[in-house]
Amino acid sequence: MSEADDRVLDNPALAALTGPHAHFAERRGRVLRYPVEVSPWVALPDEPDASDWADVAALAGPGKEALMMGFRGRTPEGWGTVFRVDGVQLVGPDVTGAPDEEAVRLGPADVPEMLDLVARTRPGPFLPRTLELGIYLGIRRGGALVAMAGERVRPPGWSEISAVCTDPSVRGQGLARRLVLAVAHGIRERGERPFLHTGADNTGAIKLYESLGFRHRRELLFLGTRVPDDLMEPVA
Repeated sequence: MSEADDRVLDNPALAALTGPHAHFAERRGRVLRYPVEVSPWVALPDEPDASDWADVAALAGPGKEALMMGFRGRTPEGWGTVFRVDGVQLVGPDVTGAPDEEAVRLGPADVPEMLDLVARTRPGPFLPRTLELGIYLGIRRGGALVAMAGERVRPPGWSEISAVCTDPSVRGQGLARRLVLAVAHGIRERGERPFLHTGADNTGAIKLYESLGFRHRRELLFLGTRVPDDLMEPVA
């Protein structure tokens, strides 16, 4: 894998919203975002200027939050910080994955259970229409959804594995491992490559992903910022 092959991962949300996920994009100027019921991510250019931040404010609205993946630089004065999470990006260009007989594809009828599982396990943002971003697979026990994983942002040639979560009652059974491999298998079947993100301090997840063949690519920042309530004009 050359540097040219993976540079779209430097700004993955922007690459996705100007590529395979362009049909989701809500745009103002150089700023794009997903519909709020699909995904919370806002994508800025690599070096945003004052007019770009004004466009973020216009898209999000006064007092609203804007979440950014792989943010670099500084937010404008007066913008609040909701959260800052140091993360890592791992890539699996050689991860082939494997299908799983117990994994089933999840659909719209499963969304209430998916939202409940996410609320109990907190793997990261998952909203009522996040399912539309890609394939989601789940494992049921006794009819109940106990584990799932799926796809989130899709820069050209890549697809992010996300929402990897397991109910506490079945942890330690290797379900997350199996689902990550199953989702990766589907990605590779399309001719794309899997990648993923996790918290820099989530050593357990990092060890799991590395054991599956993913490797560290870079550190990155996940930032949640709040638009000022009284913002009227382009910010400095």
